Amino acid sequence: MIFRRFYILIFPAVLLINGCALFRPSVDIETVVVPPVEREFRAVWIATVANIDWPSRPGLPVAQQKAELRAMLDRVEALNMNAVIFQIRPAADALYESDIEPWSEYLTGQQGKAPEPFYDPLAFAVEEAHRRGLELHAWFNPFRAKHPTARSELDSTHVYYTNPDIVREYGRHLWFDPGMQEAQDHSIEVILDVVRRYNIDGVHIDDYFYPYKERDSLDKLIDFPDSLSYANYIEYVFGEPLSRDDWRRNNVDRFVQRLYHEIKNEKSYVKFGISPFGIWRPGYPEQIEGFDAYAEIYADAKLWLNRGWIDYFSPQLYWPVDQKAQSYPVLLQWWQQENIFNRHLWPGNFTSRVADRGEVVWPAEEIIRQIHLTRLQRGSEGNIHFSMRSLIRNSDNLIQRLDDESYREPALIPSSPWLDNTPPSQPEVQTEILGNDVLLTLATRDNDDIWLWAIRSKFGREWRTEIVPGWRNSFRIKSDDSRHPPEVIAVSAVNRLGNESVTVVLKPDKANEIRILN
Repeated sequence: MIFRRFYILIFPAVLLINGCALFRPSVDIETVVVPPVEREFRAVWIATVANIDWPSRPGLPVAQQKAELRAMLDRVEALNMNAVIFQIRPAADALYESDIEPWSEYLTGQQGKAPEPFYDPLAFAVEEAHRRGLELHAWFNPFRAKHPTARSELDSTHVYYTNPDIVREYGRHLWFDPGMQEAQDHSIEVILDVVRRYNIDGVHIDDYFYPYKERDSLDKLIDFPDSLSYANYIEYVFGEPLSRDDWRRNNVDRFVQRLYHEIKNEKSYVKFGISPFGIWRPGYPEQIEGFDAYAEIYADAKLWLNRGWIDYFSPQLYWPVDQKAQSYPVLLQWWQQENIFNRHLWPGNFTSRVADRGEVVWPAEEIIRQIHLTRLQRGSEGNIHFSMRSLIRNSDNLIQRLDDESYREPALIPSSPWLDNTPPSQPEVQTEILGNDVLLTLATRDNDDIWLWAIRSKFGREWRTEIVPGWRNSFRIKSDDSRHPPEVIAVSAVNRLGNESVTVVLKPDKANEIRILN
């Protein structure tokens, strides 16, 4: 992490109006160093496919669904994390109210069935996340049309029935054919519909583009059945046609590029992120071995990063630090070297390995170490944990270690200057002394739409940082263990893209410290 030192002038004189202290400048000036607020993306994936995280089972009563989601968001907030990536489209279905695709069976137990009593889980999740000052990114799978864990019959409104020409049967899956323009149009319209109607902070897609290859009953690899769409491409292409593999990669490339620009055309502040497989190709860098995502699922993730078609890039670095053939820090450094446009690099961590009951179980130390190494890698400021269940269980004291070590202090999400770099106006702060506490009343001069307030309080030599949701117009600073009010208060406003205002710094005088208003 890179820390900056801010030297800010403090004006200690105070004017009392109707019991409130309005801090005004005087001729006495002293200089105080106000520490900046940490900047780091701290997020977790909440997976709904196969009910991995939420809801805990299909058809759970609505009250329990809400209670589970609230508990998850409470845990994220308590750990000083600042974002959730919420899966709302596992397989051409919806965990939100949609006129395009049917309700997901993972929600109600039957595809096409709305929750009863009715509520919209995405609208609920956005409201609850924002109330806690958390960003919510909507997570889509763009091309999967049916997952093998699905048990209910497909609803009559599912794309398999409404537009069967763009869907292919592949092994145990149904899959959109990315080589068909109509299939791409359908998925992009689904995503843009959510961008238009919901107050989300980001759009997120994962590593499923063309499917991971499956084998038939004779253990023979099954090729993706896109002969017709490739033949159509050959018939109408101008010039030398691409090979089938290059054509497949180009289909995904065009989708990613178009989706990025379409999102910005709708709402420029909505961030777009991708979490591809953590290895681009074996041999990149030289010591790396393993799955070839470029050749097997036709994902040229390096190209997307090189071209800047994303706002944040989250390769799934799901291997231990000391596993040489897939070393976490080696891969992270390589991806950063490919980050030509300096987009956010927030790697994904396989945190569920700590909570896993399978053959491979990691100690909590592995995740703590990975977070530390991410911070040491210049240009990488954050992590995304897979998945929420690992933050609900407390295997190997993971929660305590995150709370005491990695995420002890709160952090703001890094800003995205390529989207916007205009800060909000300077806060206007009124104060009221309540015993040894200080009550702040918060606003901005231009009535900006504030996402967060960053409040720093100095007690002796120690600074305390608290990040407060922007909808709150007041905040009470509690006294420290010595039961003294803060010596210095610093307040800044933060907008939705992480731009921070000029900091207002306040210093109560001794006369005001002993004034008690009950």
